[in-house]
Amino acid sequence: MSASSRGPALLQAHAGVLRSRMGACFPGSHAIFRGQNLHTELQDMGWIELHLFSITGRRFPAAQRRLLEAVWTCTSYPDVRIWNNRVAGLAGSSRSTGTLGLAAAMAVSEAAIYGRGIEIRATDFLIRTQRALAAGGALEDCILAEMAAHRSIAGYGRPVTNGDERIPHILALARELDLDQGPHLRLAFAIDDYLRASRWQKCINYGAVVTALAADIGLSPREFYLFMFPTFLAGMTPCYLEATERPEGTLYAAPCSDIAYAGPEPRPWRPEREDSGEGMDRRKR
Repeated sequence: MSASSRGPALLQAHAGVLRSRMGACFPGSHAIFRGQNLHTELQDMGWIELHLFSITGRRFPAAQRRLLEAVWTCTSYPDVRIWNNRVAGLAGSSRSTGTLGLAAAMAVSEAAIYGRGIEIRATDFLIRTQRALAAGGALEDCILAEMAAHRSIAGYGRPVTNGDERIPHILALARELDLDQGPHLRLAFAIDDYLRASRWQKCINYGAVVTALAADIGLSPREFYLFMFPTFLAGMTPCYLEATERPEGTLYAAPCSDIAYAGPEPRPWRPEREDSGEGMDRRKR
């Protein structure tokens, strides 16, 4: 976009009545949601279905909605030690409101390594690689190029352990729903086979599995990213509530004696005398 197109002319073109193709509320009358009446045409939608419709403008079969909802369920951990749940817990411990605490916890869930950011990279890599293979490319070349660019492949490896307890459960449901034979899922496990046998010895994690399932359903990287926004919420609420039941300010209390300090030795502090010429001189400097 040129500099001139970002100036007053651009603002003038968008002044006046705000028009939207997504929807509008007409108080006392009706509400339009992506071109349909929310209270009549969409009233039978479940929340997951409406959430997907809001993102994509498309309707999904019941089996696909069931699988996508399970993607959330399988990773709803009410463990206050997890980085984003910790924010919710500390908010409860400091007696912040639930909305503020949970919103802050959701905001840090966008972490580039552990959170929403990794899913964009993982989906993008699987889709790009699938296209490259369809055009005659080699899987090894795609993997090596990704490792050279990012020193890792999103969706492979895990800091705590090289296994993922969530994978068997989501795959079992995918098999039950006949959604486990898509090309992106097969590709995800082909990459897993390569990385396990390589010098990196990284295993597939939940991120690669669920992004592959989503890509096979037809979600783009951005669509899946937006769908995953509420993923951790169900695990955060118990962390907030339990922290509010403890005495205020006691979550993660740590005495100074528990801190492993390896800095300079303690030094005596000598306050400057207000009537000291030396002190006055130091303050001037």
